[in-house]
Amino acid sequence: MGLNDTPGSERKHIAFFGCRNAGKSSLLNAVTGQKFAIVSNVPGTTTDPVYKSMELLPAGPVVVIDTPGLDDVGELGELRIEKAKGVLRKTDLAILVVDSAKGFAPADESILALIEERKIPVIKVYNKSDISKEEVSAETKARKVGSSLTSDTANSVSLSVSAVTGDGIFELKETIAKLLNESSNDKVLVGDLIAPNDLVILVVPIDKAAPKGRLILPQQQTIRDLLDHGAIPLVCRDSELADVIARYGSDAKLVITDSQAFKKVSAIVPEEIPLTSFSILFARYKGELDYQLDGIKAVETLKDGDYVLIAEGCTHHRQCGDIGTEKIPAMLRKKANVQIDFTQGTEYPDDLEKYKVIIHCGGCMLNEKEMKARIEAAKKHNVAITNYGMTIAYLTGVLERSMKPLQS
Repeated sequence: MGLNDTPGSERKHIAFFGCRNAGKSSLLNAVTGQKFAIVSNVPGTTTDPVYKSMELLPAGPVVVIDTPGLDDVGELGELRIEKAKGVLRKTDLAILVVDSAKGFAPADESILALIEERKIPVIKVYNKSDISKEEVSAETKARKVGSSLTSDTANSVSLSVSAVTGDGIFELKETIAKLLNESSNDKVLVGDLIAPNDLVILVVPIDKAAPKGRLILPQQQTIRDLLDHGAIPLVCRDSELADVIARYGSDAKLVITDSQAFKKVSAIVPEEIPLTSFSILFARYKGELDYQLDGIKAVETLKDGDYVLIAEGCTHHRQCGDIGTEKIPAMLRKKANVQIDFTQGTEYPDDLEKYKVIIHCGGCMLNEKEMKARIEAAKKHNVAITNYGMTIAYLTGVLERSMKPLQS
């Protein structure tokens, strides 16, 4: 992936929800201007959430998600509905598609309640406005479908469209851009910690787990953020760090390392040079830094038989020496004989109560919405959650030092 590509985790996620044959897929195709989703009169054509990264003007780079029908039936249908609801964890903007002739169904009301509970901006789109007015239900009329755009609340808008004729599609796209813009924030990864022309040393170990011929996403994004803020990134391996510090250390304003090299790097970098890790930066960028730092208390008090969940946001192939499945477990088991479960990618258990602590990766492959949903799930079950970088920093004795640059 090139540095100019916007990663999926940095794109706003727009999810289309609705009952079978409400016209979700047709509407999605009309909005994107592509034959993105399969359109059919057969109920239940969309069986799993379908994701596509794209440029949606005027919103910009987004991920659009087509979901299964919320009124699906049978045992398999229930599984599809749960898959659709699971998309809410990563949704920045929900589009609830309602058949104008039928009006709100119980399934629509159910998903809308979940959307509102999570405080997700929502556009209620009454599709098929091209049908004869005699067919429009009294309930739908009561919801003012006849007007092209109705502001329900600051976080909710109603809009009447036709995916067939294109009526209202322009207004829908403009509304999508407006709501996404209102929900955006000004968070930066590292730019607020440095000043223009600051020299920042990035330590990137090249081991068996390093992808051949490229940098991993956290490294790419950190370099880009430093460049965007006028800093000067200097990238080296841990094996060359001592020479780099000898030549440039007096000018360095910050050192950022891969967490697995914390012990070696902290021994080389003088105390007066601030030091942190890519993973800890992402914990601040995507999650709740203080809450995850507090989770270290659970790591400190681990005892034999405690359950630990190690959660990885991406689905990379596990290799010998993998940080999540080998290095962190080995370090933990020097403290106590703990029981460790692993998840990766979109897998994340609903029942977290048995765990003493969740140790999560930085979440570079998850959008902010999903990372925070995982933290909220831990809070709900009263389970501590912390981060790869913080855990390794604590276990190698450099936690206080690694957090200091982010707390000044």
